[in-house]
Parts: sequence; structure tokens; C-alpha cells
Amino acid sequence: MIKRKSTLKYYFSVEGETEQWYLEWLQKQINDNPASSNKVSFNHQIQKNPLKRAKSLAITDKVEIWHLSDYESSEEVHVKQFTETMDRMADTKSLKKQISYKFGYSNFTFDLWMILHKMDSRGAFSNRKQYITLINKAYGENFENMDEFKHEANFKRCLKKLSIENVIEAVDRAKAIMEINKQNGYTLHRYKGYCYYKENPSLTVWEVIEKILINCGLLRIM
Repeated sequence: MIKRKSTLKYYFSVEGETEQWYLEWLQKQINDNPASSNKVSFNHQIQKNPLKRAKSLAITDKVEIWHLSDYESSEEVHVKQFTETMDRMADTKSLKKQISYKFGYSNFTFDLWMILHKMDSRGAFSNRKQYITLINKAYGENFENMDEFKHEANFKRCLKKLSIENVIEAVDRAKAIMEINKQNGYTLHRYKGYCYYKENPSLTVWEVIEKILINCGLLRIM
């Protein structure tokens, strides 16, 4: 008799459609994979305010919610948005004690995570728009700009070029970036229980993806 797989539930709040499309793609990849020991269910919502996301959940058990966010630049407006996101995540501790908010940030943007599925990206950029060169190289495309890449049909076409093996490679490449940042002596900033580097590239979005893959038996830590 074939053993029925358990379904593991994960909660997310995301700031854009590309993150949502990615999670939908990843969920299907895991659930369709015969090597996966469990199925997954991603409860995700586009919501820039983590506090509003927490308020919308009618739950009594203890849960983790991962907020996927971008550190878009060192300009005052973007730094303020980034800080306010951490403020709202911290605010959930007093609102709903059963909710633990985790931070999956990307510096500059989630597009860095998408590049890492196909290739390394360890050099610093001065503007997030510069990712388009590596996106085109990684996915064999010829998009004129990031907006064209993020068009639903184009983004999902790129997702079709990926596999679980690419996700594992992205985790490894992201971990290497963070280790290099540590070796370079960059300051790991701490704010209300959350840590981040101001330098790019840096990211923690890989942490929840690694956890999911481990829990589904698709990744083993040596």
C-alpha cells in the first residue's frame, strides 16, 4: 500500500505578484515530485503590511509567517519602508502571541533570488534595474527591462525553465553570498529581532525555502 503523504502548511505575506507566482510554482513542484516525503500547502497573500496579514488570520495554534520583502535601495524612502516592515512584524508579537513573524528579505530585490537559480551573482549593483542583464543571461531571454520580465506570461515562462534541483542550487548560492558578507566583515544590522546587511547582494529568503525542502526530504544538510 502506498503511504499517504502528510501536508505541511506554511504561511507567507509577500509584497508583489512575482513572489506569489513563485510560491505557487514551488508548491506544485514539491507536490508533483515523487521524491518528496510530504506535500505542502502555501497560505500566501500579497500584503505589504505584516500586521494586517496577522490580523486577517483566524488561527489559535502557534504558526510562523514568513514575510518576503525587498531592500530596494539605500535611498531614504526605501530604507524607511524596510524599517517600517520590521516594525509591523515586531508589532504582531503583542497582537497575536501565537504568531512568530520571520523575515525573508532580498537586497536589492527578489529578482536576485531568481537569478541564483541559474547562476552566481556576487557582485554589487548600484541600481536594482541592472538585474535585467543577469536575468536575460540566466534564462536565455532578451527582455528590455525588469517590468517586461515581471509581466505574468514572461515570468511564468521563466519558471517553466526551473526545477527543484535549481532551487537547491539557489539555496547553496545564497548561503555562499551570506558567508562571503560575513568574511568581508560587513556589519550585520539587528533591528527588533531581525538581521540584515545593507550591502548588496544579500538575502535571507533562502532560509524558509531550505526549511521547506528539508522537511519534504528533498534536501539534506551535511
